[in-house]
Amino acid sequence: MSNPYVLEKDLREVVALAENLEPYVRGRELYGNAGGAFGSLPSLTVGAVLLRLRRLHALHGQLNDSQRASLERAQQHYQQTKKTWRVHWQEKALRETNSRLDAMRAFFQECANSARACANNYLPEVLRRTIVQELLIELEAEKVFDAQLDEKRKHTDGKLRGLLRPCPFIWAEVLQPVYPSETFWWLYQRPPQP
Repeated sequence: MSNPYVLEKDLREVVALAENLEPYVRGRELYGNAGGAFGSLPSLTVGAVLLRLRRLHALHGQLNDSQRASLERAQQHYQQTKKTWRVHWQEKALRETNSRLDAMRAFFQECANSARACANNYLPEVLRRTIVQELLIELEAEKVFDAQLDEKRKHTDGKLRGLLRPCPFIWAEVLQPVYPSETFWWLYQRPPQP
């Protein structure tokens, strides 16, 4: 199991990320900085925002009025940026999806070299693949399709499926309803421990 889920942390992060999304989307860098002190905020990407928005909307009932208002502002920042800078948003989302899938190659190499390293280093790949899925869902909703990206995703998932075995939900139990096993199957599987 990964670290416990802290709803307030996700909310704090999505607010900071969404507030900085417009200049990020217009800029050149793929992994941006939302201005937090070193290590206090995740890298600013479209996928990082989408990951947190899904969780927080799914857990909406656990938010107080002030938190709901903060989430709504973050959602509005995201939607406005996507609408105003559509071409830039689309380009960033596609680049990020490709980059995250490409980064998984190092994990597959680790797995080829060591079953222990494969099992021990799986959790970052779970996050990476989940963010990819958030991006793919959003791109599909916006009717953006890239055949090469789809092939890369299928290839990556084929390799991943060959490494994994069923297990209980990997992340904090409170998140399980947010991530159905049909769509987010890698959260219910992991490489076997040697």
